[in-house]
Amino acid sequence: MATIKVTQIKSAIKRPKKQKLTLQALGLGKLNKTVEHNATPQIEGMVAKVAHLVKVEK
Repeated sequence: MATIKVTQIKSAIKRPKKQKLTLQALGLGKLNKTVEHNATPQIEGMVAKVAHLVKVEK
């Protein structure tokens, strides 16, 4: 299965609670932190919800 790298590029300050929890579920929380995940539909949906806060590399 393909993997994707997700990097947080913007702060979660003054964001709705759901977006903060989504970042936490992805394993993010600090700026410039990078995590790798399998490209499942669930992960891609989570990334889509916080796309304005993260950068994705395939």
